[in-house]
Amino acid sequence: MTIKPLAYALIAASLLTACSTTSIKSNKSASNNDPIVYTEPELSPPFYALNPFNYNQPPVFELELKKAAAQPVTKLEVTDPNNPNQKLILDTNKLIIPTINSNNRTMKYAVLAGENEIDITSIDDFLQMVEGKARHYPPQFTDRQERKGLESKLKEVSTQLDGLASKDNASFDILIRAFKASILGRNLDLGSAYTTKSLTYAQRILKINKEDPEANLWFGFSLSEGGGQKEALPYLDKAMKAGVQEAYLSSANNFIGMEQKKNAIQTLKNYKVKYPEETEVVNRLINEIETQSRYNVWQVMKNPALSK
Repeated sequence: MTIKPLAYALIAASLLTACSTTSIKSNKSASNNDPIVYTEPELSPPFYALNPFNYNQPPVFELELKKAAAQPVTKLEVTDPNNPNQKLILDTNKLIIPTINSNNRTMKYAVLAGENEIDITSIDDFLQMVEGKARHYPPQFTDRQERKGLESKLKEVSTQLDGLASKDNASFDILIRAFKASILGRNLDLGSAYTTKSLTYAQRILKINKEDPEANLWFGFSLSEGGGQKEALPYLDKAMKAGVQEAYLSSANNFIGMEQKKNAIQTLKNYKVKYPEETEVVNRLINEIETQSRYNVWQVMKNPALSK
């Protein structure tokens, strides 16, 4: 599969979230315990592959939804938060993560989040939407209004995650999402605070698990795209060794930023060996590097010839 806009086949997340932790609502007066309400807009196709671990696999979020759907469902009757006189039957498994006291990735599937847990379904859905356009800098939007809408919602999502992550015992699952939201905010030029937050979250995450492939990928390319190419090297190398497909392109891009074309080309050749289906993309990228001195892999990917 070549790198190109992919079909944006996301499964819409349910809008009901009833849990003991904070939530997001589209209106500004939402309290911390209100349910997440987000109406998914009509979006243009994502620029980046929605599964950076393996471009041939469905998005991680979609895979989790499939796992949730395959698990037995324990139905639960609850009071409708919008109408205390009515009852609701919860009969769909959601993606539930702990908010505190967990240093490992801990996803479970249930109809309702319990104490010190949060239904993360809608947040993960939303973060993936933004990631498809803004995982790397500069972000790739063709519609200005689409970008503005996602920026506005990202501020709310990031604020909620920051609140959960502010606890010293915040879970790894919360920290990794707050980390990603801060990098997306930085890439969307939402303010220098997002850069500061991303560095803080990265330090906390890597202190818990310095080998986590996703954390190393995101920290590596965020350092690189922020000007810290030398500092990015060990993190991108770990991500490549862990088998993260996009780490190869991020590493090649990093070497270009360091003006080390030979290393960039060798990384791309290694990428082609491991992912032969990417041969055409690699050959075109190497040609661009050798003949036109392009400085950014993601800008080169805009070339229509690469989207065949």
